[in-house]
Amino acid sequence: MKKQDHPHLSDQTVEDASRILKALSDPTRIKILYLLFQEECSVGHMVEVLGISQSAISHQLSYLRNLRLVKYRREGNTYFYTYDDEHVVEILNQVIEHVEHQ
Repeated sequence: MKKQDHPHLSDQTVEDASRILKALSDPTRIKILYLLFQEECSVGHMVEVLGISQSAISHQLSYLRNLRLVKYRREGNTYFYTYDDEHVVEILNQVIEHVEHQ
């Protein structure tokens, strides 16, 4: 019997995917991302809307930025954040739809 070739993922792809899924497993990061899917926000607006401390939001935004899940632009002294990739929006929306479907 001939051994079949199967496509496989590189170790780097597996590691990167694991980091993104880990990022999406945190409740605070889910709240931040879901808000950013709806509108571009400053940290102050996120604090107001989500009721989470500025330091906690800033820490999570730094984590999400390092994974390239969010990006920002500067306007004067204010930074405005938004999501960086439509794929992440789709993944999180599918998970939310699955949870709310039950």
